[in-house]
Order: sequence, then structure tokens, then C-alpha cells
Amino acid sequence: MGSEPDSQVLLQAGDIANKMRRLALQILEQHPKGDLQFVGIHSRGVIVGERVRELLKDDLGDIPYGTLDISLYRDDLDDMGNMPTLKSSDIPFSIDDAHIILFDDVLFTGRTIKAAIDALTDYGRPRSVELAVLIDRGNRELPIAPDYVGLDVTTSKQDYVRVRLREHDDEDGIYLTKNP
Repeated sequence: MGSEPDSQVLLQAGDIANKMRRLALQILEQHPKGDLQFVGIHSRGVIVGERVRELLKDDLGDIPYGTLDISLYRDDLDDMGNMPTLKSSDIPFSIDDAHIILFDDVLFTGRTIKAAIDALTDYGRPRSVELAVLIDRGNRELPIAPDYVGLDVTTSKQDYVRVRLREHDDEDGIYLTKNP
């Protein structure tokens, strides 16, 4: 497995698989009958959602799944310099009156989730939106909290959490870089 220079390993491949199972079990406990639709936030939130969906297939069947690009909904576009690389959103079902679980890899300030909710409501009006994240690192700037969490990690605002997932990065690993 690769590593990140000057970084602490938070989770290795087996640990990530366990955290994905934890997310799946939490969702199954709250929604034993299903009636859900999953939406993953590009890029790694899509992978987290797909893996959890696969883990729940035997219990809940084929859960409708969509992907969401929030690039143009971000509140920091002016600060980014270059325009972000756009990916396609694909929500092939109606979200009106649906129970949606939104997936992301890391929850930090809450701004990504706010942008995702803004983008999601352009598709319709869901009955509920719940949030599932692989890592919750705290330091919220907005009043957003996850419903399902793989791992809580205490970080400072200056730290950086890098999630690497094999579908995107050729390895599974989560690293924390401390910035003094």
C-alpha cells in the first residue's frame, strides 16, 4: 500500500471496509424496510455510496442511486482562481417525496453539504435528506451534522485529511497531515 509523506495513517484498506460496513449497518438499523434513494457527492462520496449500497443489496435490494456534482453550487468559487472541473450529475429517479441519503467522504466545515442540498433541491423536494460520511473531522462552520458516521477524528482547521479509494486512487487509505 502507498502512503502519504509526513502523514499519519488513520485507516488502511481493512479498516475502511469495516467503516463502510458500519455505515451500512447504521442505515439498515434506521431503515429496515428500505424505501431509500442514495446520492453520492463527486468524487469520493460517489464511491462511498456505491460501496454501502452494495453492502445493503442482500437486505434492501437494489437501492436507486444517483450522483451529484456540486461544483457550481460552492460558495467559494470566487476564491478558487480556476473554474472547477465539472463532472456530471446523474439522478435517474424522482426525488420528490423521497427519503434520500446523501454520501460524502469527509465532513469538515459543512459547506460542501450545504452546496449539495442546494443542488439536490434543483431536482425536486425530498421528504427527508440524511447524511452519511466516512470521516467526520469536526470544525463545522454551518449547523450541519451527519446521521451516519464511519469514523470521528479530531483535527484542527489547518490539518488535512486525504481519502484515497481504490476506484479513484488505486489504493484504500486515509491519511491525516498535521499542520502546526
